[in-house]
Amino acid sequence: MHYRLIQKTGDEVSPLGFGAMRLPLKNGRIDRNKASELIYHAIDNGINFIDTAYLYGDSESFLGEVLKGEYRDKVKLCTKLPTINVRKYEDMEKILNEQLKRLQRDSIDYYLMHAVDLKSMNRLIKRDLFKFLDKAKSEGKIRHVGFSYHGPKEEFPLVIDAYDWDVVMVQYNYFDENVQASSEGIEYAASKGMGVFVMEPLKGGILAGKMPKDAEEIFKKANPDKSNAQWAFEWILNNPYVTCIFSGMNSFKQLNENLEVAGKTTPLSMTPEDVKTVELVKDVMRDSLRINCSTCGYCMPCPQGVNIPECMKIYNEKFLFNHKGFINTSFMDYYQYVGGIMGSSGNAGKCNGCGKCLRKCPQKLDIIKELKKVKKEFEFPGSRYALVFVQHIGFPIYRYLVKILNH
Repeated sequence: MHYRLIQKTGDEVSPLGFGAMRLPLKNGRIDRNKASELIYHAIDNGINFIDTAYLYGDSESFLGEVLKGEYRDKVKLCTKLPTINVRKYEDMEKILNEQLKRLQRDSIDYYLMHAVDLKSMNRLIKRDLFKFLDKAKSEGKIRHVGFSYHGPKEEFPLVIDAYDWDVVMVQYNYFDENVQASSEGIEYAASKGMGVFVMEPLKGGILAGKMPKDAEEIFKKANPDKSNAQWAFEWILNNPYVTCIFSGMNSFKQLNENLEVAGKTTPLSMTPEDVKTVELVKDVMRDSLRINCSTCGYCMPCPQGVNIPECMKIYNEKFLFNHKGFINTSFMDYYQYVGGIMGSSGNAGKCNGCGKCLRKCPQKLDIIKELKKVKKEFEFPGSRYALVFVQHIGFPIYRYLVKILNH
């Protein structure tokens, strides 16, 4: 694996990092056995950087448990201050001390301000953020500092110049090349010697799974042996200003595939023909995607119980894969996964427009407006009563019949 240097810190980092946001779950909690096997396999195969956050469930505590002994010094650990939880200066010190306890460490290698834009950064500055960072560094509680950015690209340089940051984390993939930080912003951060970490490399999985037929044909014609995810990772790692991609890998298949790509892709290693291939696919995807949602889940939980990311994902898939007709795959997925047939309902129609999700969305989507589109597409007059019938009568009968037939 070809490691990449962070000029400001002197650390050499693997081009693939392990993101702890989407660790495998069991009964709603991290599957300790499976997740630890994945992390150890990743470290044993060259990954030396792990990213987590205060808001990623109990991932900090989990990492504190598993990164002991021989593995403790083999990785750099990055976590984040939940800026939405900061009301006053003392909150920052309290949260950091709690994170150190969770991680079972005296010092955090890389400490990022979570999900900031210029407005939220200015709010933190008024609460003496820089005093807090300087103090924490002088006490040895954190070694290097940065922020994850979720704002417009025009404001990105202003946040970069606000403090002597060491690293930055940005959303970046071939579909979102010109949103948030953008390619120009990434180059600007790198020019200051900062490490550039990439999140959402697969846009919430959209760039890894099944794609529109035209896009699939373009990729397969160029290289039938390369997966959609490999194309996406190679495009990012081809950028000489990118330090590391964080991927939320929850299976050995995903991990091994990403390790393979990271091991062979170096800056500027893609051919002009391959770069052009990605551009052609991007054009196809842009024509099909209706809501620019990365399914990151920052908008959750919804007070009304709406499963916002899943609603938007299913809506996008209807147009990405050209599902036609009243009863189609997307329609069935909608009622199965958010309509209540397979569990609690989280359909778009439950939205009451409270707006609590709006300030939390990194993409700055008008979620209320987008959910109205989803509701109009999939829900119909009386659908609520039909769902009650299916959930409490129809589906139990179906399961009973299946059980009888299997015997």
